[in-house]
Amino acid sequence: MEYRKLGTSDLSVSVVTFGAWAAGGWMWGGTERKNAVQAIRASYDLGVTSIDTAPIYGQGESEEIVGEAIKGLPRDKVQLLTKYGMRWDVAKGDFGFKSKDNSGKDIDIYKYAGRESIIKECEDSLRRLGTDYIDLYQIHWPDVTTSIEETMETVAQLIKEGKVRHAGVCNYNVAQMQEAEKYVNLVSNQVPYSMVKRDIEKDVVPYCLEHNKSILAYSPLERGLLTGKMKPGYQFGEGDHRANLYFFQDENLKRTNAFLQKIKPLADEKKASLSQLVIRWTVEQPGITIALVGARNAEQATQNAKALEVKLSPDEISFITEELNKLELVKPEKV
Repeated sequence: MEYRKLGTSDLSVSVVTFGAWAAGGWMWGGTERKNAVQAIRASYDLGVTSIDTAPIYGQGESEEIVGEAIKGLPRDKVQLLTKYGMRWDVAKGDFGFKSKDNSGKDIDIYKYAGRESIIKECEDSLRRLGTDYIDLYQIHWPDVTTSIEETMETVAQLIKEGKVRHAGVCNYNVAQMQEAEKYVNLVSNQVPYSMVKRDIEKDVVPYCLEHNKSILAYSPLERGLLTGKMKPGYQFGEGDHRANLYFFQDENLKRTNAFLQKIKPLADEKKASLSQLVIRWTVEQPGITIALVGARNAEQATQNAKALEVKLSPDEISFITEELNKLELVKPEKV
């Protein structure tokens, strides 16, 4: 495994970080808790020491699973990344969307990052994770109803109290990052980034490179699209959010798979899977510090961790990028 520091901090994280959204089951058609715990443990055995979770994933279940998985491991050898600012238990802040919890009950999700909410969320996360500090605490989504000043000053207070080591954000644009930076030292921004979703290369990447902020790329495999395992006609299970995403329409599956077939000989030459090649390409892109990769069982987790054993030369990276630049997906028409 390789490790990189977040921003200007002393916090080293594994370049492949375990993303625990799917492990919490929510929006992924449920989860098997035992398998999720084994996936995290298998990752750790291969050097994946960093785990990214959030209270909203399974409404606390993902954090509890992470807490169970790290029990007995040396705490200073594990980096816990979690979030705040998405509430399903209070109707406050900016309404996000309607959803269902893991038992099928309707819930309303709010983006809310007010002072008292963050303090409560932090205590709840510490309890579920079974720890007394969080290595990286990130706002999950911008909350337009609360000033960034109030939010970030609260996190700065939690850092002073020793409950949080470092502050990060998720899904922030450059202006929001600049504002947040006035009140707390931001080390990172966690944003979606994959071969088929590269919008951040225009502004977020240059800003982060210039100001020494790390980018944590989530969904680098685009929720399974870039594994090459999904064929046209693929059927998603009940409660799986991917069923309605344009990436997974038959035409886009066809086009993506045609691109993947072009780079498959390189993966074969490296004795790697397509997923491993995609993960390695992702963390070689300018400004991308780590890739958050999910797994729901030990086998998937092991494959993800071993992506870092794949070595790519500058010419090989260029070849992949050139082929990728020819790929055009059918996007939904803007209303």
